[in-house]
Amino acid sequence: MRVAILAHEQFPDRAKTAVGVLRYGDDEVAAVLDRTHAGERVRDHVPDVQDAPIVGGIDDVDEPIDALLIGIAPIGGGFDETWRPDVRGALERGCDVVAGLHYFLADDDEFARLADEHGCELRDLRRPPEDLTVSDGTASEVDADVVLTVGTDCSSGKMTTTFELAAAARERGVDAGVVPTGQTGIVVEDYGIAVDRVISDFAAGATERMVEERAADYDVLFVEGQGAVGHPAYSGVTTSILHGAMPDRLVLCHVAGREAVHGYEQTPIPPPSDYAALYESLADPVAPAEVVAGALDTHHLDDDAAGAAVEAYGDALDAPATDPVRFDAAEILPAALGEE
Repeated sequence: MRVAILAHEQFPDRAKTAVGVLRYGDDEVAAVLDRTHAGERVRDHVPDVQDAPIVGGIDDVDEPIDALLIGIAPIGGGFDETWRPDVRGALERGCDVVAGLHYFLADDDEFARLADEHGCELRDLRRPPEDLTVSDGTASEVDADVVLTVGTDCSSGKMTTTFELAAAARERGVDAGVVPTGQTGIVVEDYGIAVDRVISDFAAGATERMVEERAADYDVLFVEGQGAVGHPAYSGVTTSILHGAMPDRLVLCHVAGREAVHGYEQTPIPPPSDYAALYESLADPVAPAEVVAGALDTHHLDDDAAGAAVEAYGDALDAPATDPVRFDAAEILPAALGEE
């Protein structure tokens, strides 16, 4: 499939979905829409992903494309009205539109009408299944090993680490699968439930369902975490995934140098060892799990500083650590698989 990705004013640092699809997706990306960087290319900003031109709007994308993907999800998951011309233009060209917002495009009267007129699909990735239930507390009974990525903040590398670990495991011959719990992972895997949109009573149950479904097909599952247990806004979804997945082991993700929660700078991030202990104590009453490795985002550092930061992070956790993109997820894979 050939797609365009909308990321206005946010590419690349605040366009997680766009970068995730460029890095891990199978679709050909025809263009990234970002008014602030029009005329440039993806490789000018993110060199290690699929390259594509950056254009100002949907009218600048060469024919043909099959879909427009909303590649950003602002705090609260709302729809920015400045995107409307691009969505409208995509639908008028007969393209599907895929979005991971809390604002459902299929419930927008104009978009629904245009989709019907032009034979397009509006795919709202965050729309949950209607038959979810509370957790039965049975995920620990699956035959597969379950590894959950957890974080010290949002946008701290949980999705990236999940996919990098799964790829490293497969390269070693391990039958490994991913359990996507957010919109980016769902796009890449064409499977999953966006847990942050699920009724709170059913959030652990939604995670449990995915773990049990995927455990039937894989020997090892890497579950994508969301939020952070110390986040003022998103700790609920973090806890639901932790208790619903009942993981065997945890990998703690952090951004090098980040000392406070992004957007909530009045909330400091505890030291890594304290944060690891917090996750372990929260897991313990339901299904004990230890933080066995660390993943550190060092993209904003030079090579020497990145290496030193990773070493310090590993020392702080008393566990192996790496930057899974800059260096190699295989460095922490044995610990994640329980071999250390």
